[in-house]
Amino acid sequence: MKPTAILLLHCKDQTGIISEVTKFITDNKGNIVYLDQYVDHEDGMFFMRIEWELEGFVIPRERIMEYIQTLYAQRYEMTFNLYFNDEKPRMAIFVSKMSHCLYDLLARYKAGEWNVEIPCIVSNHEDLRFVAEQFGIPYYVWSVNKDHSNKEAVEKEEMQLLREKKVTFIVLARYMQIISDEMIKHYPHHIINIHHSFLPAFVGAKPYHQAWERGVKIVGATSHYVTAELDAGPIIEQDVTRISHKDTPESLVLKGKDLEKIVLSRAVTKHIERKILTYHNKTVIFS
Repeated sequence: MKPTAILLLHCKDQTGIISEVTKFITDNKGNIVYLDQYVDHEDGMFFMRIEWELEGFVIPRERIMEYIQTLYAQRYEMTFNLYFNDEKPRMAIFVSKMSHCLYDLLARYKAGEWNVEIPCIVSNHEDLRFVAEQFGIPYYVWSVNKDHSNKEAVEKEEMQLLREKKVTFIVLARYMQIISDEMIKHYPHHIINIHHSFLPAFVGAKPYHQAWERGVKIVGATSHYVTAELDAGPIIEQDVTRISHKDTPESLVLKGKDLEKIVLSRAVTKHIERKILTYHNKTVIFS
């Protein structure tokens, strides 16, 4: 894979942005390999993802951000992020006792589907250590007291680990603890969660059993970025499957687990590929 630069940007829609950015790249001997853009006419906002090969590019990679900031970000009041495809994201996985999402993530990682590193798995229980050992990934456990009296201290130790491992984003693979505002501030729009789509209808324990008793005809799953407002962050991916009168509570749970795995992996894939832009409480997902 040839080294490339990936630029994600958004700003007020105005004439000439695409022309200016592509001219900057081609004038400096860059070969554009991907370009996708979208205009939100309701808010008058412009969104773009552009990727180009660095081989032969005149500007040194360590100065590209400086050039974009000086030439375009100030001029267009642009918010942007710059990535390089040969710098792998580093993903920490947080789990509790349910293994289905963890197994799916690790299987995709070991199969080479993702350009990512997984330096650690963090949990509040010992239950899934054997899974981490199967895949050769360090597993760390911090138990949170029932009264949450040690939660702040636990998160400080977790944050220290994340810094040491140079983690760039976190995936909550059915991690049954609320993430503090402090951790969210350190990883804005870089903590991905997964949950069933019954909220707020079926809250608490055994939501699939509650759904079966209600006779639902659809079950779903939602993956989103974590924000301070619980389960209300920008949605990345969702999916549903049909339910019939022949389903049992157990079959609903199995269908729900399958959906959770698929929806979470799709969201993680888009994040790793740097194809997600967040704006207000929504996402723009590039193809």
